[in-house]
Amino acid sequence: MSRTTLDTAALAHDLRLAVMRFSRRLRNQRVDTSVTLTHLAALSTLKRNGPMSPGELAAHERVQPPSMTRVVVALENMGLVTRTPHPTDGRQVIIGLTSAAEDLLSAEARAREAWLSSRLQELTAEERAVLRGAAGIMEKLAGG
Repeated sequence: MSRTTLDTAALAHDLRLAVMRFSRRLRNQRVDTSVTLTHLAALSTLKRNGPMSPGELAAHERVQPPSMTRVVVALENMGLVTRTPHPTDGRQVIIGLTSAAEDLLSAEARAREAWLSSRLQELTAEERAVLRGAAGIMEKLAGG
């Protein structure tokens, strides 16, 4: 194996571990722990993509429809989603966010960003500049 390949493999290992730890810490900055991360993921998908059927939501979240049905029932019981009749298929419903869900998602994002901002303040200006550049690189990696 070449030195470049070994260096790249070592970087992949170190970066994977760092991203996992960072992601775990960021996810733990929660406002309402009664709403699971699975619930938040489904709500975020609805916010990003708009109202959709439970089957479409399951496909977006890469889970089986019966699992998403349980998630939707829980979210509906918490007052975070609504069900409305599908405009063209009477057998289906469309799931949408309530204003309480919008408020929750905003509060969750604010909590995570506040935690991250305070951590970033602990870094030097040079370290923050490196991270500014790394953010674009991470986005490029995620898109590929």
